[in-house]
Amino acid sequence: MQPFRQLGWFYPVVALALAASAADSAGMAAPAVPAAPRVRVVSQTVGTDELLLAVAEPAQVAALSHIARDPVFSAVAEDAKKFPQLASGDAETILRFAPTLVLVSDYSRAELVAQVKRAGVRVLVFDRYKTLDDAFANLRLLGRELGWAASARAERVIADGQVRMRVLSEALREVAPVRVLAPSTYGVIGGADTTFQDLCDHAGATNLATTLGHLTGHAAPPNEQMLTWPVDRVVVSGASVEAALAPYRALPPYQFMPAVREGRAVLLDECLLSCVSHLRLKGYEQLARALHPEVFR
Repeated sequence: MQPFRQLGWFYPVVALALAASAADSAGMAAPAVPAAPRVRVVSQTVGTDELLLAVAEPAQVAALSHIARDPVFSAVAEDAKKFPQLASGDAETILRFAPTLVLVSDYSRAELVAQVKRAGVRVLVFDRYKTLDDAFANLRLLGRELGWAASARAERVIADGQVRMRVLSEALREVAPVRVLAPSTYGVIGGADTTFQDLCDHAGATNLATTLGHLTGHAAPPNEQMLTWPVDRVVVSGASVEAALAPYRALPPYQFMPAVREGRAVLLDECLLSCVSHLRLKGYEQLARALHPEVFR
């Protein structure tokens, strides 16, 4: 029994068992063990949706974010259909689900978070999501909030992710990085310190917006300078390469880039371009396979 004595619940459990045995011997009713309080979790962001569905019991999920079922934003859109969804992200809508815990991010509206707290509901704020290790830490944090079963699931997800990461790193160990760019119709492109840079760092790619453009975050592209960049592939999302490139064939400066004109592009699920949860690993694998098919043949 020694290993169990290291757990805080060993002595209370033994005491309850002995008390129940004694009560039964004396013909008395055994003391009731109080039921664990019911957990009802509302997730306010798509990133916390992905964390929650990875570790929670279905009965613990009270509602997911208003974009949880949209595959453009959510990497768990199909699974999310099984659960209620917020009609909007305001505090009143959240509180209608009678949550015991609300999951938000540090970019959630401050007034919303304050309103939920004033209602006496516990709020868990996630503010680390730049790396895969951050995502693993978030899984552990949420697992501790939801109980030992959720913690165990979090550890299994993390262990699986670590194995996949080692396999991917070994496969890409000797590849020559492919020079890429993620074009955008919003007038910005992703440089250093973005989810796209994180994808490149783990998929055998060089993000030219970082190395040649010296951009940080999502910044306005240096249009004229970009025309001199040696872009091997552009990373886009869509039903097909042609459909994905269509908006850029008439949009400067992309329309003048050989990679765009010649259709040298790779497809990535749109939700993975901005994924902040552990599911970014799927993006690493998807982009690596698209850029280095010879390695994964």
